[in-house]
Amino acid sequence: MAFDSKKRKRVLDAAMSKVPEVTLAFWVIKIMATTLGETGGDAVSMSLHFGYAVGTLIFAVVFAVAVAWQIRREGYHPLPYWLTIVATTTVGTTMADFADRSLGIGYLGGSLLLLALVAAALAAWRYALGTVSVKAIVTPKAEMFYWLTILASNTLGTALGDWLADDTGLGYQGGALVFALGLAVLAGLYYTRRVSPTVLFWLAFILTRPLGATLGDTLTKPLANGGLDLSRFTSSAALAAAMVALIVLVPRRAGKH
Repeated sequence: MAFDSKKRKRVLDAAMSKVPEVTLAFWVIKIMATTLGETGGDAVSMSLHFGYAVGTLIFAVVFAVAVAWQIRREGYHPLPYWLTIVATTTVGTTMADFADRSLGIGYLGGSLLLLALVAAALAAWRYALGTVSVKAIVTPKAEMFYWLTILASNTLGTALGDWLADDTGLGYQGGALVFALGLAVLAGLYYTRRVSPTVLFWLAFILTRPLGATLGDTLTKPLANGGLDLSRFTSSAALAAAMVALIVLVPRRAGKH
């Protein structure tokens, strides 16, 4: 009887969870989303010449609409969830570029500032609810903290990716390799069971953003700068199509995490 009660509780928690199960497919889609955020953000701010400030305003509106839709829905639904993720990556791209370039604080300064914002968001979340685990995303309040932290982490990832690729001289491919190796190390730590899965999740979530940023720049930057000089719009469309295809193929499951 006690076993049945625990099983029912797990089923209920999964039904209430607003985020998907964190599997390999989750991370693949997340990396696609962050890469799309880089190419899509640059397409609006640079290719369409709207600039970083106007681009940020445009994507901030998209993010506000997407996150409101996501929070109003009950349980996990792939379309609003991944739309909100993409919105955080696009607005994160333009916000980070605005801070780094328009405000003149540089990539390293922007990265340190945004790292402080991520830490502050996580600290406020833990103080208010007692946990920052993605298992606990079952209330609007928890979800607001979740999306605030994701927005800050994706913005941080943009600045961090630009800093490693440009200021250190590693280039886009070198930066992507460093972040991919970092994710591999985190995966190894996960299987040792010696580090909190919640800590590893947020570290991996942060690292997937600069990986996507460097991959996006690899696709679209000029050949002279180490990129492939592909169209930002074509690259964005291809990434969006690949994301949609993978989301459709992956079973719609809320997280056991």
